[in-house]
Amino acid sequence: MDFAYSEKTRALQAKINAFMNEYIYPGEDKFYAEIEDNRRKGNVWVPTKAVEELKAKAKSQGLWNLFLPESERGAGLTNLEYAPLCEIMGRSPIAPEAFNCSAPDTGNMEVLERYGTAEHKKQWLEPLLEGTIRSGFAMTEPDVASSDATNIQARIERDGDHYVINARKWWTTGANDSRCKVIIFMGKTDPNSPDRHRQQSMILVPMDTPGVKVLRALPVFGYDDAPHGHAEVLFENVRVPVSSVLLGEGRGFEIAQGRLGPGRIHHCMRLIGLAERALEKMCQRTLKRVAFGRPIAEQSVTQERIAEARIMIDQCRFLVLNAAYMMDNAGNKVAAKEIAMIKVAAPTMACKVIDWAIQAYGGAGVADEFLAKAYAGARTLRLADGPDEVHRNQIAKLELRRYKQ
Repeated sequence: MDFAYSEKTRALQAKINAFMNEYIYPGEDKFYAEIEDNRRKGNVWVPTKAVEELKAKAKSQGLWNLFLPESERGAGLTNLEYAPLCEIMGRSPIAPEAFNCSAPDTGNMEVLERYGTAEHKKQWLEPLLEGTIRSGFAMTEPDVASSDATNIQARIERDGDHYVINARKWWTTGANDSRCKVIIFMGKTDPNSPDRHRQQSMILVPMDTPGVKVLRALPVFGYDDAPHGHAEVLFENVRVPVSSVLLGEGRGFEIAQGRLGPGRIHHCMRLIGLAERALEKMCQRTLKRVAFGRPIAEQSVTQERIAEARIMIDQCRFLVLNAAYMMDNAGNKVAAKEIAMIKVAAPTMACKVIDWAIQAYGGAGVADEFLAKAYAGARTLRLADGPDEVHRNQIAKLELRRYKQ
């Protein structure tokens, strides 16, 4: 295994870091101020000028669509090459979208690239790659334990040349956004199939289809994550053409596994960048703050936390690079254990590091715009794309399999 960054990656790291320093970090206050101004005007679900301007600048510098490994439509980077770039983007809440590398669009674009027809790609993938529209992913449901995807109750029923969809979904990221034009929807086309992993299908649903209704925005620890956000969505007798199905009936679970693998590793890459910035803030704060006659940084408990944070971040980085290497060289299916491991390790690590940073800030920590939102996001990722418990079970089963006769 060789985790040394390629020349191409090092060059992109330098460009992205320069862009972050010149535009992204200074643009964060402008973004938050614009969100609050939109809130006062009564509509936070509209794109911000701050991010749209950043997108134009990033595109002009070739820092655009850096994901999509092995695709002419992306930058042609492997997962291992993309990992350190995604980490840098994770340092700011507005950076991923600025480079058109944010969830759920990246996962949806990978699905369309891998499984979409030429028509799907022309209608949806091309504008997503251009960054002119956004998208949503509807899988989780409020009435069942969606950690087991076979529990899904959403129905997709064939009616002549159309499918009729009935369901209530939630945590559909992006559905609130006025730019969200299409949702990738997962439901059951054959609930009676003896193979429970062949019951589900995925289908493309335009947001303006009659019967699609956003019921409410779902806050995360009080944050609405505008202008993208998360929503509960009702699908009531929604009719879409049969041509909207992805890959074919009964292939939904297969697509989900293909989508969630890269999505999980992207989340973990970004979390490392998030934790790095939290550790930076912690170190800067403790060097300046004095308690009991000396800087907090000289307190042994602070030094222990800083040391542990450095160890934990670096451990996770190597786990992520290993998972990326495995995905590139053995495929996502073979890398299932490595992906599951980082999905448990990275959010847990980030929560701990951010919590220590908040503690170092004292009362200011829970009010700090970056740290409080960072903790909310990291904690959510212990649930999103599969909860810790499911991934731990999978890791244990794969480990036990080595010892069974």
